[in-house]
Amino acid sequence: MQKTQYFIAFLEGIITFISPCLLPMIPIYVSYFAGGGERTTTKTLKNALGFVLGFTTVFVLLGTLAGTLGGLLIKYRIAVNIITGLIVIFFGLNYLGVFKLNIFRGIGKNASTDNLGFFSSALFGVIFSVGWTPCVGAFLGSALMLASQQGHILAGAAMLLLYSLGLGIPFVVSAILIDKLKKTFSFIKKNYGIINKICGILLIVVGILMMTGLTGMLVNILS
Repeated sequence: MQKTQYFIAFLEGIITFISPCLLPMIPIYVSYFAGGGERTTTKTLKNALGFVLGFTTVFVLLGTLAGTLGGLLIKYRIAVNIITGLIVIFFGLNYLGVFKLNIFRGIGKNASTDNLGFFSSALFGVIFSVGWTPCVGAFLGSALMLASQQGHILAGAAMLLLYSLGLGIPFVVSAILIDKLKKTFSFIKKNYGIINKICGILLIVVGILMMTGLTGMLVNILS
């Protein structure tokens, strides 16, 4: 069961990467990783890794908090499952357009890219995790709800680590291969309507399974 939930968190990280408010910003972030100068693979990779480390640190801390709170509420597991499941379903309905909320829109920020290095990139990642929480909120929130259901601090941290890897790996790959992935990005952008519906349906399914405690069924659905 837990392995299934970790897989879901990882998958949600990947879907967050291709979300409409994040994917169009990737070329801008890659220019940040280049440090404001001529882009080289080594510099870009180093700064991209620092960036991923920054937001991963924040997300794992959030997962630790969620796991801790879940542990304190372990005696109310049924109620926790129902509430967290309903929240995730709400996220899904927002993706399907049932609700028109602005809370999941990213916050634009200007960043200085002069002499950007590994540690300043990590700090940029921390800022990203805070400033873009509304943008990644739906799937980050779903991952946190899953983490809270684990009822254990380490399990919650691991859940958000998997989410961060799902988000971070595409970031690093894109930073290195940005020129070769332009057609792929264009294809995704042209099909955002379909992608949003798939994201919404996935969130609703996850929410229902969370409510019923049957998240293990998602493996059969995705296989």
